Amino acid sequence: MPRWDAYKQEAKGRGGLALELFVVVSTPASGPEAVKATLPAHLAYQRKLEETGQLVLAGPLSDDSGNEMQGAGMIIYRAETMEAAMALAQADPMHSAKARNFTLRKWLVNEGALNMSVGLSTGRVSLS
Repeated sequence: MPRWDAYKQEAKGRGGLALELFVVVSTPASGPEAVKATLPAHLAYQRKLEETGQLVLAGPLSDDSGNEMQGAGMIIYRAETMEAAMALAQADPMHSAKARNFTLRKWLVNEGALNMSVGLSTGRVSLS
């Protein structure tokens, strides 16, 4: 496999978006009590990152069947470097309180579509 930066250039050369984002997979470190206790601070932190443009997407993940919650979550950050993304993840109250563990990886977005609808008279915005 090529080095990351070389692959990023290849993707750009093929016409891919080559947008580098950072993916956190967050899993409970202990029982649900610690996660529940930290949830309000975690959500406030996520809102702050959303307002500053650093949070792209976040939410829970199901189990392999798609039917059950197991407490895992995914967070996608917009950051300049792996170190900056790591600092964002470490500052999340869920992680700093040791209620959850996390892994961090770079993600190169090349293809896909987001659909946005803006109601001009209602001011309603929806994303699908």
